[in-house]
Formats: sequence, structure tokens, C-alpha cells
Amino acid sequence: MIVMMVTVLPAVSQAESSRKHRGPCEIAYPSDAMVEWDCRVILPGESLETIFGEYWIEGARFNRIDRRHAYAGLSIKVPRRIEDLAQFTPLPLVYPPGEPDEKFILIDLTEQFLGAYEFGALRFDSPIASGNRRNQTPAGEFRVTAAHRQHQSCLYTIEGTDRPYPMNYALRFYVNREGVSYWIHGRDMPGYPASHGCIGLYDETMQKEQYGVPKDPELFDAQKLYLWVVGEESEGEGVMTLPHGPRLHIIGQAPGSGR
Repeated sequence: MIVMMVTVLPAVSQAESSRKHRGPCEIAYPSDAMVEWDCRVILPGESLETIFGEYWIEGARFNRIDRRHAYAGLSIKVPRRIEDLAQFTPLPLVYPPGEPDEKFILIDLTEQFLGAYEFGALRFDSPIASGNRRNQTPAGEFRVTAAHRQHQSCLYTIEGTDRPYPMNYALRFYVNREGVSYWIHGRDMPGYPASHGCIGLYDETMQKEQYGVPKDPELFDAQKLYLWVVGEESEGEGVMTLPHGPRLHIIGQAPGSGR
């Protein structure tokens, strides 16, 4: 875990903690049983768009991966009927513990998915990259207590540069006894648990700014969740305290290798 200071708030960075890139086929999720799929190697010249066609976003979400990490030679999960991905979600459509709340967040570490609920009904969901079993994301009941639009790491940098790793659209949900904070924020999505304990979501705008890819960003889950929590007009650059932020449940355990 990485500690940084933002005004008086310490924070955990979210640059990748694992140097060994495991492909999505090596990760087992309970929801794998919901869709018939085969493990398929990405060939030279192929992309998520060419493999999944109009369902490429759903294919990326099913594999919990972004386009930058879906390179030739990597094995990914491809459903036998691509259209089965249209309605795929590993999360419950109704979550009773969230029914009293206008906004409620469920994070399932076992599934590597986050759900945003309104009065217990699933409004939208997103794949995540959580901490792995060496750098665990804390489980339990929490509340979003702070937001920081332009969060960044003070220890980790964009690979090959001296630029701090961006962690935009950050929502703080926990501070441990040592004063280390845990956040939900935008990051790279490599297809496996890769953080130092925070929760990462898609941020293709950041990837284009830092890496030049993808050419046309389309995945903005970190921003979507951030605006859902703080409101469309709350775009300040400093850290905002949220005395009445949404409640948040984190359940399960980060997955290990699968079949």
C-alpha cells in the first residue's frame, strides 16, 4: 500500500502491484457458469472490437479488462453466443440491505464487480480491479466520506515516465488505524486483481492522455460513479468531504487462478 498526502488526507495509490500478468482465463468467477464460453487467444491484428463486434464493451466487462491490456497472445473468455453478454451482470438486481438508501454501493470482490443501487434496485454496474490476496481490499460495511476529482499517487508513476499515476474520480471509503486511506477511482483494468487495496474502475480518458490509447475513449465508469455520488455540478479539483455519502458494502474475497 502507498501513502500520500492530499491536504490532511493520506491515500493509497493504485498502480499495478503484480508484475506477472495473468490472463482473464486464469481467473475464476462464480458467474462464469451463467454463460457458456471458451478460452481464446487474441491473434495478431485482433482486438476486443473485432472479436466481440457490437458487443465489445460487454466482452471487455465480462473479462474485467480494458482495451489497452487486450493484446495479441493473451487468452480471454469468449462466449459461444456473444449475444448472451447483452444482459450479463454477476450482481443481484435487487439488494435488500440497500433498500432504505437513495444511493448504495455494493462491491463483490469474488466477482470483481461494483453495483450502484437506488433504494435496493441496481442502477448500473461495473467491473473492478481490487487488491489481490497479498494487498487485500478491506471487506465490511463502510461509507463514502470524501471525493477528489484529480487524485494521484505520490509514489507510483506511469511506466516509463516520471509522471504520477492518475487516480481520477476518487471516492474515499475507509481510513485504517495507520491513517492509510482506501479509494474507489479510475485506473488501468488489466483483467485481474492488481491494486494495493483500492478499487479501480474504467477511465479510458486517462489512458488516452497518458498512453495515447484508446483512440476513441468510450469507457468512463469511474467518472459515472463519481458524478452519481457527488452530483453533476460538483466538479471541484480539491478534496471534498461527504458527511452524508452513500453507504457501501464490500463482500467476498479476491479470486485466485481458475481453470
